[in-house]
Amino acid sequence: MATVLSVSGSPSAASRTNRLLRHLDQRLTSQGHDVIPLDVRTIPAEALLGADFRHPAIVEATELFAKADGVVVGTPVYKAAYSGVLKALLDLLPQYALAGKTVLPLATGGTTAHVLAIDYALRPVLSSMGAGHIVQGWFTLDKDITVHDDGTLTVAEGAGEALTQVVDQFSVALGSRPFLAAAS
Repeated sequence: MATVLSVSGSPSAASRTNRLLRHLDQRLTSQGHDVIPLDVRTIPAEALLGADFRHPAIVEATELFAKADGVVVGTPVYKAAYSGVLKALLDLLPQYALAGKTVLPLATGGTTAHVLAIDYALRPVLSSMGAGHIVQGWFTLDKDITVHDDGTLTVAEGAGEALTQVVDQFSVALGSRPFLAAAS
């Protein structure tokens, strides 16, 4: 169906944010989408912090954004904002890297005090980058995400249902994307 770039803005490989994204990737894959994971933490720090636009990892990330039909952006919330590593990557992408793309913003955090970080911190940046359609995002509390010893993940009942709904809405929006493009 569509190519989805699933971007984890977590600085930790073992984070709940990263594991939640990879869990949701499976749902999108089962719906027929080609999902490409991108863990920002794997991009060399010297490329991100040195704003090295020509670094092979930055060039590759830019190409991944360009070929994606849709983008899932997941981040832990720190101090009421998205992660610094995600900010560093977004700053190095072309101004309209999300032009015409369907985008699903997701965030995780320790308290409901950060629930508006998606709407007040992340959504404006995604919009300024030309996102064609930003679907309803979702904030999940850390306590609602359980990672088991075998690496599997369980999301608390209410949060899991909400996540399934926003992922499915994103999938539907991706499916209607060619129709919307043809209509314009």
